[in-house]
Amino acid sequence: MLTTRQKLNILKEHGEHETDTGSPQVQVALLTKNIEELTGHLKKHRKDNLSRRGLLKMVGKRKRLLDYLSKRNSKTYTTLIKKLGLKK
Repeated sequence: MLTTRQKLNILKEHGEHETDTGSPQVQVALLTKNIEELTGHLKKHRKDNLSRRGLLKMVGKRKRLLDYLSKRNSKTYTTLIKKLGLKK
């Protein structure tokens, strides 16, 4: 899980304003950080299938948000992909 300080840093970096928690950019950034942490957990605990299911749900949600963002605002999509180091 992300700490409050980590979430605030992500909000400042990717949000449009300080209290922006609902924009697709912020949601994708938060999901990406959660996915990275959960991936590390699953490397250590290989048989944790409930966490694996949660990881797959988060990856699917991030993919849907990225698809939405690419259709609505392609410029923001490309800059977000570069910042987070994701593949297209």
